[in-house]
Amino acid sequence: MKLITIYLPEPYLEALDELVNKRYYPHRAEAIRAAIRDLIEIELWGRKQHGKASR
Repeated sequence: MKLITIYLPEPYLEALDELVNKRYYPHRAEAIRAAIRDLIEIELWGRKQHGKASR
């Protein structure tokens, strides 16, 4: 894995912490990885499977 640094608005961090506190994810990084994976599946891989043009 590679390390990246991102800046997020405070409400996003608060929501991530809520997901971690409710034990949906073990830590922020895992929640962010899941969100990115889901985005890629929908926006990139899903479009390729359905023959939709990319943005």
